[in-house]
Amino acid sequence: MMSTNPTHTIFPDSLASESAAFRRSVQGQQPAVLSDIYKDDTNIAIWQRKLSPPLQDAVKSYLASNATLETQMVVTQDNVLSGVNEAFQTAEMAELSDDIALLVDMFCCLFGLVRVGLRMQVLDQAMCPKFHVDRVPCRLVTTYQGVATEWLPHETVDHTKLGRGSHGQTDDQSGLYQHKQAIKQLNCGDVALLKGTLWQGNENAGLVHRSPVLPGADKRLLLTLDFIH
Repeated sequence: MMSTNPTHTIFPDSLASESAAFRRSVQGQQPAVLSDIYKDDTNIAIWQRKLSPPLQDAVKSYLASNATLETQMVVTQDNVLSGVNEAFQTAEMAELSDDIALLVDMFCCLFGLVRVGLRMQVLDQAMCPKFHVDRVPCRLVTTYQGVATEWLPHETVDHTKLGRGSHGQTDDQSGLYQHKQAIKQLNCGDVALLKGTLWQGNENAGLVHRSPVLPGADKRLLLTLDFIH
């Protein structure tokens, strides 16, 4: 099994000081909006959607008794359903398994991939609490329960403050952004494509994002899909 752990990048000083071209976000209520990720000036595409109440109830019930789920696998369009069903080990999650299989199919078709790296994880704390960019071409993220990913519009970010440039300070202290109002957040159920620094022509303009702080004892179920070559 191949690891699909998230990979982050810290800009070298010579690159961090360079000003990248303008980048924008696109969002819509139809899945076709995800194809806008191919536009040079787009570094996040968001399919805004609502999860069905039965799916929400099934996930809530599952997380109540499965607080430590973490699975990584390399899947194809043909075997993803059986792999995900095996990970859940319960027929009650059939609707969620079908939804994940649909997203894998869309991801493969959109990018011409034969296989993808799939990661599912139940989180009770922020996995990546500081803003960062991913050293990947593009990553799909969606949250099935709990608060979802936070991100910053490209024009609001001082990229010299990422990684080592923060000098150990928190995002609020480093000057990475000027106002907290700049922080955007996906909704639970949204499907987002986050363009990374390995996308050709996007070397210094990867989407800046972080995991959210989870309130109280809340849990989060996160799915990510990555390129596997």
